Amino acid sequence: MKRYEQLAHDIAEMIKSGVLVPGERVPSVRHASRTYGVSAATVYQAYYLLENRGLIRSRPRSGYFVCSQPRQSLPSVQRPSGSVASTVVDVSELVFTVLGSVRDPGIVPLGSAFPSPALFPMQRLSKSLTKATRQMDPDATVAHLPAGSLDLRRQIAQRYSIARTHVDFDELVVTSGALEALNLCLQAVTGPGDYVAVESPAFYASLQALERLNLKAVEIPVDPDGGADLQVLQEALARHPIKACWFMTSFQNPTGASMPDEKKSALVEILTKNQVPLIEDDVYSELYFGSEQPRPAKAFDTDGYVMHCGSFSKNLAPGYRVGWVAAGRYARQVERLRLMTTLSASTPAQIAIADYLQFGGFDRHLRKLRHQLEVRQNVMRVAIDQYFPDTTRVSRPEGGYFLWLELPTGTDSLEFLKRALAQNISIAPGPIFSAKRAFGNCIRLNYGAPAEAALVPAIKELSRIAHCI
Repeated sequence: MKRYEQLAHDIAEMIKSGVLVPGERVPSVRHASRTYGVSAATVYQAYYLLENRGLIRSRPRSGYFVCSQPRQSLPSVQRPSGSVASTVVDVSELVFTVLGSVRDPGIVPLGSAFPSPALFPMQRLSKSLTKATRQMDPDATVAHLPAGSLDLRRQIAQRYSIARTHVDFDELVVTSGALEALNLCLQAVTGPGDYVAVESPAFYASLQALERLNLKAVEIPVDPDGGADLQVLQEALARHPIKACWFMTSFQNPTGASMPDEKKSALVEILTKNQVPLIEDDVYSELYFGSEQPRPAKAFDTDGYVMHCGSFSKNLAPGYRVGWVAAGRYARQVERLRLMTTLSASTPAQIAIADYLQFGGFDRHLRKLRHQLEVRQNVMRVAIDQYFPDTTRVSRPEGGYFLWLELPTGTDSLEFLKRALAQNISIAPGPIFSAKRAFGNCIRLNYGAPAEAALVPAIKELSRIAHCI
């Protein structure tokens, strides 16, 4: 870290640990400069960074002060009473209705599932794409079907090594985005009428995939602090002939929950013992805010039961639609399904991304992107804390770009959506994230999609609705 970033980190840790309490003045610029042996300009940079993160606030002619602590985070989920039941999935019509209402470019897209394209190096990517199309060997368009570009798979394998995860090169299959990878995995290990364990709340696309393939959902509750409840999962495995699990183990959509390493290891052990494959949706893992990337469940897999799916759409190249799967023991089934369906992702797009990964400064871009998303999250959380009803609870993810809000009991999030759209703001209502259409008083907000300047005004307007609904 640069010196101002280190100083900001040290002060943030003092705030987090309670050494500096809300309302207390932080050291003056002159005092901090002497104490830490840095220039006044460095201190100002650190304080500006902390201010952007919503941790301190300047008062004219008085200095900088610690902001009030954010409101209480979401509590741990309660385990469901009775036995874990299965559900026939029927959510697509609701999802299409909700998503169809937020396509207007004049709407502040807090309900979007994607980050803003402005956060990505589109011009630099276009150079890689131009280079790819100009220098592409014609044989390359068919040489590596359906597994995908050899150069790109090599680059992906290197990313796994950076994340301390062993992946056999032969199990990598490049796909048209992560969603195709996830769907191929699901088709490879299930048939109509089978049971699939999914999170609750879950990414709505997983529920739509189950509905399309005539599969039954067994919902496993998600703890906002630690991910899926493994005790409930074990009960579900004992009760139902579950054929697969579809989980997001890091920065889960919509709650932002992440499993710690020991829980990921335990998850893999449970599923391996039961010979049940894990479809690991891990598209946000490189959008972490700490000092170290979280390891996937795939890192603890020694028997090939984890099918790890990733994408460049969320961290580098939206619109290029390039993802992949490290499919373990199911790689050949996935590859054959790919051959029978879409055959291949765009070859120029694959080569362009491979070129960028090798020469474009991907890690530098990721550091900048993570910082921008962390700043945006803090801006949104501080605004929610300041304006929303006191009984609102909000998640505190350590990465990604979603916040999950639990509104006061009795709030109808679908009605909330209608009123928000009338003010040109979209949200994602809780029922689209559940096979049972639960979470009626919850909403998901995207702090990575709108322009940063629009975040606070939008939250103010949503808070007005929250107080009235």
